[in-house]
Amino acid sequence: MSSSLNIILFGESGVGKSSMINLIAGRYIAETSPDVRPCTMSHKAYYFPVNGRSYYIWDTVGLEEPELACNGYLAAIEQSYELIQHLTEQGGVDLLLFCIRGNRVTGTTQSNYRLFHEVLCRSSVPIALVITHLEREDDMEDWWKRNMKNLGKYGIKAVGHACVTGLPNHSKCHESQENITRLLEGHNGVGRFNMPPEGWFIDFLRRFGLFAPLKKEATQQDIKKVLTKRCKLDPMVAEELAAKLEESPSRPCRHVSFL
Repeated sequence: MSSSLNIILFGESGVGKSSMINLIAGRYIAETSPDVRPCTMSHKAYYFPVNGRSYYIWDTVGLEEPELACNGYLAAIEQSYELIQHLTEQGGVDLLLFCIRGNRVTGTTQSNYRLFHEVLCRSSVPIALVITHLEREDDMEDWWKRNMKNLGKYGIKAVGHACVTGLPNHSKCHESQENITRLLEGHNGVGRFNMPPEGWFIDFLRRFGLFAPLKKEATQQDIKKVLTKRCKLDPMVAEELAAKLEESPSRPCRHVSFL
C-alpha cells in the first residue's frame, strides 16, 4: 500500500469541490463561490496527512456544460490534461474524485466522466464519486440507494462513493467528514497511471472500437468526431482539444501552484 497518493478532484462548476477540500481539512482553506463561476483558475494541491498516509488532492477548474462553445470549458480541460502530465513527472495519478450534485444524473455527468476517466486517463485510474448537496436527505446514503442503478445506465462505474453535504456547521457535517475520510482511507493506492508516450489517443480509439474499419493512424478529425459524439463537446471546442491531444505530453505544466 502506497504511503502517498495523488488524487485529482473534478466536477462541474458550483458542485462544491472547494467545500469538499474544506470538509476534509476540517477548516476553511479553499475559497468557495456562491454562484457557478469557477473561483479556482489554476490547479492547487492540498496536502492532508491521515493516519500515516499522505494525500495530495489536486483541485481542478470547474467544468461547464460540454455542449457550450465556451473558452472556459476548453481551458479547464487543457489545464486538467497538463495536470496529468505534471503528475506523471511526480509519480503518477492514483485516484479520481468525481464530484456530482445530488440531483438527477444527466448527460453532462456522463460526458465529464467519459472525458476524464476514459479519454484523459485511458480508463486506467480508479474513480470514486462524491455526491454533494445532500443536506435535505434524512439519510444521505438513501440517495445512493435510489440512484446507483441509474448511474450504471449511464456507464458510470466507481470503486467507492461518499454522500455528503459541504455546508459548514450543518448537523450532517461531521457525518460527511467521516464519509469522505473513509472513502480516501479505503483506497489501497495499488498502481499509478502515468501519461503514455505520444500516440496514446490513437490506442484509445482502437481499444474502444469507435471507428470501423480503423485507420492505421487517426487524424485530428477522427479525434474531433469522438469528442463531439462520445463526450458531447461543441465542435469548435473539440477541434481545439483534438489539436491539443496530438501534441507531445512531455512539455512542463504551466498552471500548477502549491499551497
